[in-house]
Amino acid sequence: MAYEPDDYLSRHVQTSEVDLPSKVDELLALAAPGNSPNLPLYREMLTTVIHMAQADRNRWDAKIMLQTLREMEHAFGVLEQLKRRRKVTVFGSARTPADHPLYRQARELGALLAHHDLMVITGAGGGIMAAAHEGAGLENSLGFNITLPFEQAANSTVRGSHNLLSFHFFFLRKLFFVKEADALVLCPGGFGTLDEALEVLTLIQTGKSPLVPVVLLDQPGGSYWEDALGFIRRQLGDNGYILPTDLNLLHLVYSAEEAVEEIARFYGNFHSSRWLKDRFVIRLNHPLSEVALAQLTREFAGLCKEGGFTQQSSCEQERDEPELRHLTRLAFAFNGRDYGRLRALLNAVNAPENWAT
Repeated sequence: MAYEPDDYLSRHVQTSEVDLPSKVDELLALAAPGNSPNLPLYREMLTTVIHMAQADRNRWDAKIMLQTLREMEHAFGVLEQLKRRRKVTVFGSARTPADHPLYRQARELGALLAHHDLMVITGAGGGIMAAAHEGAGLENSLGFNITLPFEQAANSTVRGSHNLLSFHFFFLRKLFFVKEADALVLCPGGFGTLDEALEVLTLIQTGKSPLVPVVLLDQPGGSYWEDALGFIRRQLGDNGYILPTDLNLLHLVYSAEEAVEEIARFYGNFHSSRWLKDRFVIRLNHPLSEVALAQLTREFAGLCKEGGFTQQSSCEQERDEPELRHLTRLAFAFNGRDYGRLRALLNAVNAPENWAT
């Protein structure tokens, strides 16, 4: 959604005897390019820090803010160099031994993802994380390590490399796990794996994170994820705690090949999406045929608050992403609620028989 400045912060700063807003503007003029579209955002950031300084909060609060800003700025700088590469976040137990079938499967997964030019993100630890990075190799690996009171060693693939980021706070690390992911693959694991699975689903279900493939990967004959899905169906679905279509957000597979095929299929035509005020826009690699467009309007009318689906070119509001100007847009007034049904719509969009020839 479009950014709207918080006028409360500006009003608070303006109560000072010193003309702090003009001082902020002077500092911005020295630090930021004058034509940057981010100037209003930088102004609000500086105003927020000044607001905290005026309140002179306790030292622990100030340290949290400082550490958060430092870690985010550093991570943004490192990841900016890799922003054009699609990435897959892989979760799973750090305790999986190297001779376990799941370890070998995760290593194969990493190799297949790298073969498709997809980078592999993990928590940089052992077990499933180490296996996925082994398969992918350093050039195709990113590690998001967590700094703990005891030593937390990164796995041998990313240790000591520029492809390793360390985070002091779990919440920041979790933010980048999801922010950078064009897909997520979840292997069997402990509390952390289940925590990540449920958080990712919550973020996608509520529209707080872009819709991406969420693949549950188990070994052939394994029951880890099937048992978890059984609980979700019985306790969450049957009791109405989730929509029946929310289960569309998950896809269970039993081989590394199936996991990669599911991710590749998701991006067969779908490129990306964004909101343009009250319109939801899906960018397509291939335009849809008129027949397919009419069929979508009939089958997925419930996703629209009003009207139907239209295909269009880029508009002035998207000038911040000129490299995507050539892509066709499928636009509609999305109700912003049923993301599981939206996932089914993307399956139809990705079907080659629905593309215009």
